[in-house]
Amino acid sequence: MIYTCTLNPSVDYKLKLDDLVPGTLNRVKNEEYSPGGKGINVSIVLNNLGIKSTLFGYVAGFTGSYIKEQLNIYKYLKPDFVEVSGQTRINVKLKGQTETEINASGPHINEDNYLALLKKIKKLKSRDILVIAGSVPSSIKHNVYNEIARIVDEKGAFLVVDATKQLLRSTLEFKPFLIKPNKVELEELFDVKLETDNEVIKYAKKLQNLGAKNVLISLGGDGAVLITQDFVYRSNTIQSEVIHTVGAGDSMVAGFLADYIKNHSFESALRFATACGSATAFSKGLATKDEVEKLISQIKINIVKEN
Repeated sequence: MIYTCTLNPSVDYKLKLDDLVPGTLNRVKNEEYSPGGKGINVSIVLNNLGIKSTLFGYVAGFTGSYIKEQLNIYKYLKPDFVEVSGQTRINVKLKGQTETEINASGPHINEDNYLALLKKIKKLKSRDILVIAGSVPSSIKHNVYNEIARIVDEKGAFLVVDATKQLLRSTLEFKPFLIKPNKVELEELFDVKLETDNEVIKYAKKLQNLGAKNVLISLGGDGAVLITQDFVYRSNTIQSEVIHTVGAGDSMVAGFLADYIKNHSFESALRFATACGSATAFSKGLATKDEVEKLISQIKINIVKEN
């Protein structure tokens, strides 16, 4: 069974305009609301691919009710949230000539709320998969990613992590099955600027040395690199119009897991992951099975020979 955990979900308020000009009145051409959060995105794409998942996290107030209502329409997705006081945050996504995001901080999470979530995670069984992704509410003072990673390890389950900086680092001692930083996040982890694939691979392997079993680096419009314990794989990119990038990395995680649990092939999983990320980037919403199947034949995988 696949579980996802979104500690700080949101209602994403997406606004499209010709261009954003600060200090002036900007008129919107199109607007939409949707449940947001990295783990939520992973579960939605898994649903679109016909894969069941259960979604952990926190929701609060009328915005939290909206998220639950919207997620209940998905056939293969089961929300299992801890309800807390306050309001689930609203994140604003502005799409003009460039993309701008304004993210709120989220509701207060008290000790009882925190323990209630851990209780759910402790029900995982051996060989279950937990994806933990995204930011943490500022009110949580615990080393929450580390604690969740420890529980997953004790249960004999597989951990997948998509988070930044110290959140990701704190899980490495428990040897997560897969971590998925993008290139910018990899640079931030080591305070470096990476120009070539070999440099990306070098620093991804440092994360392996710290404990990660497999490292998937998304390179935006340049494809992706997967470092396993045996090989380094490189996927190409597809040339098409990018509609938006929000959720593309999350779609890669969903695609990787959907294919890997079926085929147990890293090469096949990277191909499918890249197609899923591209399908989201090239469409208005998150990747669907039909969109992925149209792209999959265009994805080529090479085994990298390092210099």
